[in-house]
Amino acid sequence: MDAVRVALLREVLAGTEWLGATRRFGGVLRGTVVSHGGGLLLVGTPEYEPWHLAAHLVDEAAWSGTPELAPTLVRHGACPSDPAHLAVGLGRLAAARRGETLLVVAPGAPEAPLLERVHDARRAGATVLALGTGGSDEAGRGERELAAMAHEALAMPDGAELDLDTVQHLVGAAAGENTVPPARGRRRLRDRLSRLADQLTAPPPARW
Repeated sequence: MDAVRVALLREVLAGTEWLGATRRFGGVLRGTVVSHGGGLLLVGTPEYEPWHLAAHLVDEAAWSGTPELAPTLVRHGACPSDPAHLAVGLGRLAAARRGETLLVVAPGAPEAPLLERVHDARRAGATVLALGTGGSDEAGRGERELAAMAHEALAMPDGAELDLDTVQHLVGAAAGENTVPPARGRRRLRDRLSRLADQLTAPPPARW
């Protein structure tokens, strides 16, 4: 993450609507995986794999003592020869069950095959969460279908001051927060996100 985006991340901490929105979504994510205990599945689109979010959720799981936050990254192009943590294909969504949480990250319109798998996972009892972009025209139809399927959704409208990558970092950090009194919680979040911003200037974790 470059210096401009790090500055933007810190500016969000001043109390814009995005701080509240990402904290709420992160809280829903944490609450869902902790209360259900069935595991977290993370999937993107064929063009966009949220491996960076996966890595940060693994870190948050360790830092917060919440192992349920460590996701299984589900990949469209997974091969059996890939390392184990990168070899989980879309077939895993067909095996989704009640108690599991499916987090879908889509920077554009999700294609029909992915929407069908998400729908099947929801019918099987999985909790569906969605992060993506919003749209009001025909190009946004897939985003709207995904949001309608999701139990909780957070979308960046056209012209939003934040991009999807930045929002993912904020959501990941918020998901790792422990429940604390409000006065301390704001300071704790500021400290954690400031530290996260510094870490994001470094190369991604080697495991991913």
